[in-house]
Amino acid sequence: MTPHPARPPRARGWFITGLGIGQVCSWGTLYYSFPQIAAAMEAELGWSKTALYGAATLGLLLAGLAAWPVGAAIDRGHGRQVMSLASLAAGALFFLWSRVDSLALYYLAVAGLGLLQAMTLYEPAFAVVARRTGPLEARGGITALTLWGGFASTVFIPLDQLLLDRMGWRDTLLVLGLVNIAVCAVLYAIVIDRRRDAPRAVPEPPPPGDAPARGAAAEAMAKPAFWGLAIAFTAYAATFSAFTFHLYPLLAEQGFDAGSVVAAMAVIGPAQVAGRIAIWVLAPRASVRRIGSGVVVVFPLALGALALLPPVFATAALVAALYGAANGIMTIVRGLAVPEMITRRSYGAINGLLAAPALVSKALAPAAAALLWAATGSYGAVLWAMIVGACLLALAFWLAVALSRREEGPAA
Repeated sequence: MTPHPARPPRARGWFITGLGIGQVCSWGTLYYSFPQIAAAMEAELGWSKTALYGAATLGLLLAGLAAWPVGAAIDRGHGRQVMSLASLAAGALFFLWSRVDSLALYYLAVAGLGLLQAMTLYEPAFAVVARRTGPLEARGGITALTLWGGFASTVFIPLDQLLLDRMGWRDTLLVLGLVNIAVCAVLYAIVIDRRRDAPRAVPEPPPPGDAPARGAAAEAMAKPAFWGLAIAFTAYAATFSAFTFHLYPLLAEQGFDAGSVVAAMAVIGPAQVAGRIAIWVLAPRASVRRIGSGVVVVFPLALGALALLPPVFATAALVAALYGAANGIMTIVRGLAVPEMITRRSYGAINGLLAAPALVSKALAPAAAALLWAATGSYGAVLWAMIVGACLLALAFWLAVALSRREEGPAA
């Protein structure tokens, strides 16, 4: 008797909906809430911004180290345990964070939450979807999941501010912890079920330990296209992280008033969702190679416009819209590049392997941009460094596309 459900369309619908709601809450609490909480802590405790953000940087570095083993564990069918238990741990760490009175406890809580991002955000969720549907059929589920995730900032940034204004940062953290325990952990435990995974995603009999993941990793790393994608995704993560953390002061230095800066930044979230919907509606069958080759051009063009066009609101809004839409589409490309361009084996492990250096660059880029600003006294050099990073992203992705097309085999 088949272990798969008799009504796969409805089952998949509930599966994606449950994962999607979980992703809204995971992204909203673990990622988007940090800057507002840190600002409130800085005002009350007098801790420096460098000390506060150092914990988040450390957490992302730990997440980079964890990305590959987390993906390998999900490939072995442990997605439910990884994502639900990580959400329970996140709730506990939020509770700890709410009671910190020393930097040591603060670093333990926030660095731990950064580590848990490798177990709860897009990469593990994509791996869970790939197991359920099979890597080649995961496109619709991954795209739908990114649409859900695109609403995380829209929901949680105003919610966090409301809670901060009414309750203070300590009680706000208690609420965020409860969200992880009562919503994320419960949903991930309910909807992730290895018994419903696609048959080809469940090896029979299961090999011992990490053997399949290590074999697939060696196979992937032997392909030049893997390294092209690794460079592209690492450059992308560094550029987007520096852009996100420094956009406000960068625009302010260029002469934009505060109202224009905030209004322009508010465009990014809806633009991400719009870009993902456009791909879903207008290019549902286009290859990832084609979509990615087109979207990587947008990043250097958007940043170039910011460097060369006059500092008026229309410029800032245009850059935010272009960058947001391109980032939304790039998230889908990252989720689907592995089975189309590298290999169909061990999706979670290979995706985690590609994510590891990207998470490290994501952690270090804001600090590097700040050092460059301090050394030059201007955001001009920072902006041109981001343009170089965006150009490297485009060139490396195009190279990966060309190399993957030359390689023989089912993934090429």
